[in-house]
Amino acid sequence: MLRVVDVDYIKDYELLLKFSDGVVKKVDLCPYLTGSVFGELLDLNRFIQYGLTHITIEWANGADLAPEFLYEIGTAA
Repeated sequence: MLRVVDVDYIKDYELLLKFSDGVVKKVDLCPYLTGSVFGELLDLNRFIQYGLTHITIEWANGADLAPEFLYEIGTAA
């Protein structure tokens, strides 16, 4: 099972993610911050309030994204 094992904030809405298979990817989440839950994260003060769960990253408002999705949209770092 794919997991996010490390996360670092880069800038704006970009994160550097390390996955359980050893791959590191840069992910720009700006295009995906829509709707009532994810739209709140357009406030950078809220966006940077994330943490690492045992599977993926989760924000203080409860929003999270599947590691497979993050892997798919990420670019090699």
